[in-house]
Amino acid sequence: MAGDHNPGWVRTAWMAVLLLAPVAFLNYLDRQMLASMKTSVMADITDIGMDENWGLMLGQFKWVYAFASPLGGWIADRFSRRLTICGSLFLWSAVTWLTSRVETFEHLLWARTLMGLSEAFYMPAALALIAAHHSGATRSRAIGAHQMGIYLGVIAGGFGGMVADSPYLGWRSAFTLCGVLGMVYSLPLLALLHDKPADAIPHNAPTLSASLPRLLLNGSFILLVLYFTLPALAGWIVRDWMPAILRDRYDISQGLAGVLASLPWQTAAIVFALIGGILADRLMARTERGRILVSALGMALIVPAIFGMGVAGNLGMAVAALVLFGMGWGMFDSNNMPILCQIVPANLRATGYGVMNLVSISCGGLADWGFGKLRDQGASESLVFGTFSALALVAGLLVLCIRPRSPVELEQMAGSPLSPGSS
Repeated sequence: MAGDHNPGWVRTAWMAVLLLAPVAFLNYLDRQMLASMKTSVMADITDIGMDENWGLMLGQFKWVYAFASPLGGWIADRFSRRLTICGSLFLWSAVTWLTSRVETFEHLLWARTLMGLSEAFYMPAALALIAAHHSGATRSRAIGAHQMGIYLGVIAGGFGGMVADSPYLGWRSAFTLCGVLGMVYSLPLLALLHDKPADAIPHNAPTLSASLPRLLLNGSFILLVLYFTLPALAGWIVRDWMPAILRDRYDISQGLAGVLASLPWQTAAIVFALIGGILADRLMARTERGRILVSALGMALIVPAIFGMGVAGNLGMAVAALVLFGMGWGMFDSNNMPILCQIVPANLRATGYGVMNLVSISCGGLADWGFGKLRDQGASESLVFGTFSALALVAGLLVLCIRPRSPVELEQMAGSPLSPGSS
């Protein structure tokens, strides 16, 4: 589009990324820091009792988040991505503040339920808005820059164990502070963030009941959903359980385990999200499969990394496997929405990402709950991670089968649910 090359519009496009990166940071900080505070929270809220209940609580967040994501994406496509983002930020930040005041497992479960519902509306809307602002020439880089906020949020969340261990702070103070920061930031964000005028609301998005068949009849979209889901099973275990795994396996403190479980791989993900974004954008000048190939390269790193986490004989090997995982994850993560933009029309992007979240994160919730149950039963971690590694290998083969659509095909898909380009 011509407008994408106007210097003023370029500044506006990158301003959207700059404004949303802190929101992505809070989005993952608010959910991640609980994992690194497991020992302190379970000691404070004694009726949690066992790992299976802890896994159930982690899974509850994901199931609610997952099933609300398609609705959140459709609302963003149908009405306003900007308003969806700002409303989501304010509400989940209020729930974060509320979490600091829970006293029982039941109350914590309800708080995480509300957290999942309120956060579900952010990611589909944010990634669709960034994709709308950025043409194909900068799309992977822009998405990668936004994802850096996520990785920094996970890193900051990894220090939550140290905050929880502090006699002067404690886990509740962290939730109070993050909740207040998010509610305050939602106000200037509402004033400064803009939907792209070329995608003026309404976005000509179909009803939700009409949107889903358009997506589900698209074979490449189904492949992308599977590709997005299979490695994420391990990804959620790494985020939610790795602090506890490192603490128990190598007999280190809660604070150190939280940092080592997040800082190495998230730092690697930041670097390789940028590398993967730049490489994908440049490779797209040579082949329409450029983003698919870069993402598949990332998956080739993820497969041995997951296996290595399960068999690591010492802490150094485990950290090395986490770094390799982060390298692959950055390349994978920075290209999911850009690949989606190659196979579905603009008026279905947020809804499509919501469906991807529905499948991926609901399965991630089952993985969290199941892993907790397996830990209670003394199951072999090497076998569990070996299984996840095999699933990631399957995902790497599936992404290579995705067929990008031409602009003409995408235009046809936007206008008719049963057009030739939508099959």
